[in-house]
Amino acid sequence: MLTEDIKVSLLKDLDRIGQADAPELEALRVALLGKNGSITAVLKSLGGMAPDARKEAGAEVNQIKAMITEALTARKALLDEAALNARLAAERIDVTQPTRPDIAGAIHPISRTMEELAAIFGAMGFEIKEGPDIENDWNNFSALNIPAHHPARAMMDTFYLNAGAGSRPVLRTHTSPVQVRTMLAQEPPIRIIVPGRTFRADHDATHSPMFHQTEGLVIGKNITLGHLKGCLIDFLRAFFDAPDLPVRFRASYFPFTEPSMEVDIGWNRKTGEIGKGGDWLEILGSGMVHPNVLANCGIDPREYQGFAFGVGIERITMLKHGIADLRLFYESDVRWLRHYGFSALAPAMLHEGF
Repeated sequence: MLTEDIKVSLLKDLDRIGQADAPELEALRVALLGKNGSITAVLKSLGGMAPDARKEAGAEVNQIKAMITEALTARKALLDEAALNARLAAERIDVTQPTRPDIAGAIHPISRTMEELAAIFGAMGFEIKEGPDIENDWNNFSALNIPAHHPARAMMDTFYLNAGAGSRPVLRTHTSPVQVRTMLAQEPPIRIIVPGRTFRADHDATHSPMFHQTEGLVIGKNITLGHLKGCLIDFLRAFFDAPDLPVRFRASYFPFTEPSMEVDIGWNRKTGEIGKGGDWLEILGSGMVHPNVLANCGIDPREYQGFAFGVGIERITMLKHGIADLRLFYESDVRWLRHYGFSALAPAMLHEGF
C-alpha cells in the first residue's frame, strides 16, 4: 500500500492542476509524470515490496496516475481553447465596415452625357432605340445608300468578322442600322435617338477603335429642313447651357442624306470656350433622309420625308468638360473618374438644368 503521506501529496497536486496556468501546468506535468517525477519514483519503488503489497500499491498508484493524466489533459484543452478565443478576438476583422470614402467611384462622363441626351431629346418627344453591336452588310451599308466602292466599306475602316464571301457580318460602324431596323419594323411617324457603341479601325488622341454615337431620326409628313435646324439648335444650346450659342449649317455630303449638312458651333480657338470668339467648330453631321434610304426600308418617299443626324458622344463630352485626350475615357483610372465623374445621386434632369 501507498503511505498516507504520498497519497495526500499526490491529491494536493491533483487540486493544483485545476488552478494552474499554462507554464504551471507544464511544470506540474514534469514534476509528476516526468523521468524524475514523483509518480515515476513511486512506480520505481514498487520493485522492493512483497508481491501482495506490490500488487495493491501498484493498483493505487496507477489509479492516481490515471486521474492526474486526465486532469492534465482536461486543463490543457481548457487553456488552449481560452488562448484561441483570445487570439480570435484580438485579430477579428469587421467585414461590415463601409468602404473608405476616398475610393468611391462616380458616374462616368460618357454615361452622364448619354443621360443628358436622353433628357433633352426625351423632352422633344424622341424615343430611345437600341440594337446589336454586330450587324449585317445590308443594315450597316446597303440600306443606307452606301455603294460597294465607298471607303467606309474598306478593311482599313471596318471590322469584318470573317473573310467569307457574300454578306459579311461587321462590328457596326455607326448606330444608323438601328434606324433601318426601326423603319422596317414600324410605320411613320418615327422620332427616335439611337445611342450606343460603334467600332472603326482608328486609334489616336481623338479616335478610338470603340467609341459612342447618338444618332437621331425623324420621319413623318411635311418634314422640312427647318425642323432639322430647329431641333439641332435647341439641342446644342441646351446641352452646352448656352441660350445664345451660335450655330451654323454648311453644305456637305453623306450617302444617306440629301441635302447633307455639317453643323458648326461658335467657339474661341485660343481659349476653347464654347459660344465665345469668332471661330467655328464642326460638331456633328446631319441632313434630310435620302429617298433611296426611305425606299429601301419600305417607306414611300413621295409621301414621307425625314431628317437624321449623328454626333460623337466622346467628342461633345470632351468639349463640354475640357478633356483633351480621348484615351483617358477608357483607362479605368479612379482618380480621373473622381475628377471628371458625376454623383450617382444627381441624375440629369432637363427641368433642373445640367
